[in-house]
Amino acid sequence: MRTIALAKKAATATLALLMAAALARGSAAETITVTHWGAAFYGAPYAVAMEKGFFKAQGVEVTGILTSTGGGTSVRNTLAGDLPFGEVALSAAVEAIEAGQPIRIVCAGVESVADILWIAKPDSPLNSIKDIVGKKVAYTSPGSVTNMLILMAMKAQGIPADKVTLVPAGGIGANLTAVLSGAVDTAMTGEPLWSQSKSKVKPVFWTKDVLPANMTQTVGIITEEFGKEHADKVRAIIAGRREGVKYITAHPDESADIVAKAYNIDPGLVREVFHHFLAIDYWSEGAFDYTAMNRMVEGLEIVGKLKGPMEWGKVVDMAYLPPDLQAKTH
Repeated sequence: MRTIALAKKAATATLALLMAAALARGSAAETITVTHWGAAFYGAPYAVAMEKGFFKAQGVEVTGILTSTGGGTSVRNTLAGDLPFGEVALSAAVEAIEAGQPIRIVCAGVESVADILWIAKPDSPLNSIKDIVGKKVAYTSPGSVTNMLILMAMKAQGIPADKVTLVPAGGIGANLTAVLSGAVDTAMTGEPLWSQSKSKVKPVFWTKDVLPANMTQTVGIITEEFGKEHADKVRAIIAGRREGVKYITAHPDESADIVAKAYNIDPGLVREVFHHFLAIDYWSEGAFDYTAMNRMVEGLEIVGKLKGPMEWGKVVDMAYLPPDLQAKTH
């Protein structure tokens, strides 16, 4: 009898250990990719969702963010990640898909370019986009949002591509450094760096003054394999991010403080930026706007990396969106 009792105790202990291990696996911390995390506010909804427990409430434990300088780097980071979900430049996602990468676009991210501008030193003779002819003009990285925007802006103003030297300078901070050091004549910037650096630089031109502001900057992407095997996690991340966007809208100052802490920047500055972003409908809850998406990928057509209009039905998978966001897609 004693042997049987010991055996039962051993079996119970083993079962407890197995259950604990299973629970640990189910709640394991996950890392996703968000372009320009810590330097731009694409990642704000994720910071809020992590802090407020929105991801955890949806059943996925997102606790880490892998960043990049934009463009194809963000896509590559997503493909290499243990949890291959990323918010990346729409243009970079399309370019990767066109190159044969097995990824799908599953939600919209940022829907406005009204925050992006090109800057120069205060004593620069550059005061409009017309003045960039014959100059060195910086953007972040090939295939990035800013790469597409400068190309589209030049086309809209009738500036030939061979009349401007375009320079991929790296991250947003690197663009500012390139201007201040004189390595380039003008470079892109955005919030919060613009508000932090107003005393050091001046605007040359704002994207919104040259192009329609309603453009899809970023989208959520996954690998096809991950979507098939872990559809629940994809839905959970999208739902958690959506709750983050809704919380920012309802509680902008608290949300700004959360993001300021995550980014290690001044809360007052972030509060100011967030109120501006809410006024321009910066963050999408996830529904697709194909008109805004078509405007953004025009840059790929300009450089010959996309032949003709994009067939979104072949690369977008709305199945991971909540039904009401599927209905709002147009």
